[in-house]
Amino acid sequence: MRTIAELRAALGVWGFPGDLQSFEQELADADLDDLARVREITQAYRHRVMLRCDPQAMAALMRSTEDVVSELGQKMAEENAR
Repeated sequence: MRTIAELRAALGVWGFPGDLQSFEQELADADLDDLARVREITQAYRHRVMLRCDPQAMAALMRSTEDVVSELGQKMAEENAR
């Protein structure tokens, strides 16, 4: 994904629901002369596609809050026991 066209195509296939529309809206709202802002938007959506293609990242996103809280509690208890 080196171009905006490639990013648009990737968002259409691999993006989360609504990502392509949100990307287009953010670009439309941005001052296209502000290259830092355009880069910030494109990097954020590029990372979303990369996240979606990473099985470990998706598995982490699918975990329940209770599961994460339980794991953190166990790790904190282990650390405090030291």
